Amino acid sequence: MRGWQKRIKVAAALALGGVLSAGMAPAARAGDRLAWTGGVSNVEGVAGGGLVPWALIAGLGTEDQIGASAFVTGADTQKFKLKAAGVAVGLYDRVELSYARQRFDIGAVVPGVTLGEDVAGVKLKLFGDAVFDQDRWWPQLAACVLYKDTKDFDGVPAALGAATGSGTELYLAATKVWLGGLAGRNVLLDLTVRRSAANQYGLLGFGGNRGAQWRPEASAAIWLGDRLLLGAEYRGKRGALESPTEGSASDAFLAWEPCRHLAVVLAYLDLGSVAFQSPQRGTYLSVTVSR
Repeated sequence: MRGWQKRIKVAAALALGGVLSAGMAPAARAGDRLAWTGGVSNVEGVAGGGLVPWALIAGLGTEDQIGASAFVTGADTQKFKLKAAGVAVGLYDRVELSYARQRFDIGAVVPGVTLGEDVAGVKLKLFGDAVFDQDRWWPQLAACVLYKDTKDFDGVPAALGAATGSGTELYLAATKVWLGGLAGRNVLLDLTVRRSAANQYGLLGFGGNRGAQWRPEASAAIWLGDRLLLGAEYRGKRGALESPTEGSASDAFLAWEPCRHLAVVLAYLDLGSVAFQSPQRGTYLSVTVSR
């Protein structure tokens, strides 16, 4: 593993451990930001929608505070099951450090096999404010580096021709919220571009017959009420393996916030073709706790 990749994982672990430990200083207390402005947690642990990361910083901390979030997610399609959990820290609404672990059960196709992956990320808010810059046209822009480590590379991923069990992704996300933007309701739009050589999000390793590619991702959501968000996402992807082929993923979601520190997301999910199987569709449930 390269030195800077190690530093990403170490920095994330130290920051997450510090925030989750007891005895945090009063100045670091968070929770003053507006509801939904930390997004929820996507399957890779970063703040955003379920599939697509946003430029928003995790947690509810303002520029003078430290915020944090934790999540658990489960997805169930015709052939596969995904479980993911993780934590993220938002430092002064500027920097986000995240970590997630994923487990992907492919036992219906390869009996007894479950694939795993660890994801560590660092996100930096570059400029703009998605909510408070209402008098400006530009969005909030953030850049993120994700380091992914496949836990079961020597099995299925290596047999399919993946080049390596770890890889780094880079993405740029632009997010804008229009207050009262549609029939008096708040609207969120996000456009993300990601450079990746991951096969099936990295669960099947990285590299192969193709190199890394830039692919588009997008989210749109509308507030149905103060505590209810309706939206859809698209994630363009194409793995580095010639076979099995993989297509783009999408979802339609409903997010409910029973209180400002808790969000529950239910989605209909289309993962596209996975491991020689026809397009995999099913349900997605995620719970995020923020402070």
